Amino acid sequence: MRTIIFLLLAAVSSFSFGQEASGVTVTVTIPNLTNNGGAASASLYTEGTFMKAAPLETQSATPENKTVTLVFENVKPGEYGIITLHDMNGNNRMDFEANGMPKEDYGISGSGAGFGPPTWNDAKFTVASEDLTLEIKM
Repeated sequence: MRTIIFLLLAAVSSFSFGQEASGVTVTVTIPNLTNNGGAASASLYTEGTFMKAAPLETQSATPENKTVTLVFENVKPGEYGIITLHDMNGNNRMDFEANGMPKEDYGISGSGAGFGPPTWNDAKFTVASEDLTLEIKM
């Protein structure tokens, strides 16, 4: 009897573990960067964290041929937004002119940026049950 209970618990544990790690892959390509300097990054947000708090996850890479491809794995279904940054000087933050305009290129997912700071409605996209590929231009 103990053996049967142990096997049932083990099966349930492995089933739960498999579900916990499941999600889709979101691949983000950032083409046409200004140069190959610094690093380009993409940060994944929910509506509650967009432009307010730390991202759920950030991926970063050094550009090659003025392009980077970044991958977010095990993203659960829901609405998300992505902000990209080409940190050309490698100081791990966006730099601004004295008048408040960005010195470095950035972009957002979704329908794209309008005038002013990015908004959730412009950036949001839906993750469903299939892998997703996004191209975000800066």
